[in-house]
Amino acid sequence: MRKLGVMKRIGLKTASLAIFAFALSTLSCWAGEIAAVRNCTWCHGTGAQGYTVAPRLAGQRPQYILSQIRSFHEHTRDNPFSIQYMWGAVASLGPYTARDLANYFASIPPRPANDGNGAWAARGRTIYMEGIPEANIVSCYACHGPNAEGIRDIPRLGGLAYFYIKARLEQWGQGYHSTPGSPMPLVATHLGAEEVEALASYLSFVK
Repeated sequence: MRKLGVMKRIGLKTASLAIFAFALSTLSCWAGEIAAVRNCTWCHGTGAQGYTVAPRLAGQRPQYILSQIRSFHEHTRDNPFSIQYMWGAVASLGPYTARDLANYFASIPPRPANDGNGAWAARGRTIYMEGIPEANIVSCYACHGPNAEGIRDIPRLGGLAYFYIKARLEQWGQGYHSTPGSPMPLVATHLGAEEVEALASYLSFVK
């Protein structure tokens, strides 16, 4: 009986240690994920709604966020801000944390930036919905959806900041890249300054 009592006490202590270790590892994972979120929100805003040069992550397609993290990690997305900030930011980001971040930001309701030029919005909507036939450019709607909500790893454009969309279109036109195989550099080279202005303005107002 005495031996049985000792064995029970040892078993209880072992179980307690196992529960404590599990709880500690869980808390460590949570702490790590909280730190990862905080690292993103330093630039993308505490509500992940973005700033002028850092795009809104809230409501973005999770597949798109993951594809961009991969492009930063592989140095495919090569515009100046990506090289300066994002290449280093994702260098030690593991695949599970990246997935959790993508799902977390996708779950936050997005708010439109509403910072474009209203006078250009109508023309921008026409380009978005109909393309530019004379320049052989198909509608943005064909890939990004009727409300610019994005599809799978094609990004949500609706409500992104005017300055950000304008800068990205200009960078693609200058030869910078993003995801391998993206048609955007080719599309952007056929857009004039007014078309870029119109598209960026219109999309900033889309909810």
